[in-house]
Amino acid sequence: MSAIPASIEEVTADWLTSVLGAPVRAHEPTQIGQGVGVMGDIYRVRLDAEAALPESVVVKLPSSFPENREQGVALGMFEAEVRFYRELAPRVPAGLPAIHHADINPGSAEFVIVMEDLSELSMVDQVAGMSPAQAAAAVRLLATVHAEWWDAVTDGELDWIPTMNGPRIEFVDQLLPSLLEPFLDKFAHVLSDDARRLYRAFSTCYLKLGKALAAGSPWTLAHQDFRVDNLLFGDDSVMAIDWQGIGRGPGAYDLAYVLGGSVATATRRAHEGELLDAYFDTLRARGVRGYDRDALHEDYAHAQLMGGLATAMVVGGGMDLSNERGMRLIESMSRRHAAAALDHDGLARLAALD
Repeated sequence: MSAIPASIEEVTADWLTSVLGAPVRAHEPTQIGQGVGVMGDIYRVRLDAEAALPESVVVKLPSSFPENREQGVALGMFEAEVRFYRELAPRVPAGLPAIHHADINPGSAEFVIVMEDLSELSMVDQVAGMSPAQAAAAVRLLATVHAEWWDAVTDGELDWIPTMNGPRIEFVDQLLPSLLEPFLDKFAHVLSDDARRLYRAFSTCYLKLGKALAAGSPWTLAHQDFRVDNLLFGDDSVMAIDWQGIGRGPGAYDLAYVLGGSVATATRRAHEGELLDAYFDTLRARGVRGYDRDALHEDYAHAQLMGGLATAMVVGGGMDLSNERGMRLIESMSRRHAAAALDHDGLARLAALD
């Protein structure tokens, strides 16, 4: 196995030759995705190489910011993504980039992923949000992934993937109270009074919420950061990237996360029912049985209290956002996820849980 580069400077023509399996004469890296991938630094690398190789690849390395790398190691995110691409991605019929190379020094932030360059596809700015058609494509892909592992992630084979009520969630649960005030110091100005009340109540309930949802819903493989900044769109396709946060738990977590944060609030409210139908109908088409629409709607409503609120607090209160775009992203996520939770009786749900 080739050595893992510590930085983009160590991604040399010789190193690329060794991992791509054909001579690379020269290369030209350009950083992309600043303010998007807070856990990783991402580069598009143009290749002067043999005809058998693509014109360019994407190289993902650990974040340049020490606090972000520490979070990634503590949460097991780097190792999870490498193993996902190596072991699980081949089971997904569509919607994932081709992986040329993935390696990690276990238990550390030393990792590298070399993947297909999808730059011909379109990115959607999460701050702007997805159109209804894009959101429908996203939830259909999500249901395709979920259906592959529906009710089939507790047989021991996938025990290396964290659960929604396991150590990673416990870690976040313990972290959130200390992040509440730093988060509100930065973002309270974009939140309504009810949203601030929601975050205060939520900050001490994350593990309880996860356990309640996990106890009553079928489990699957969850992306856990399924948002539009991690999606790329073609004319008739959508691709999902950034599988660092995978977990085992109810699929409604991902569904609430993408619709709560990656769609403008007014658009979500206008199209929420049809988008839930698109997800449910895709599950059914791919063979999922024993889960009805009423159960989906209840799980979705409960899940609006989980991933989006936690991500906003962890990133907004505990990480270096590095640029203005990162700040605007967390402003948007903080506001939209709170609105979605409040639309589904979030304060009453928290009160009943407590």
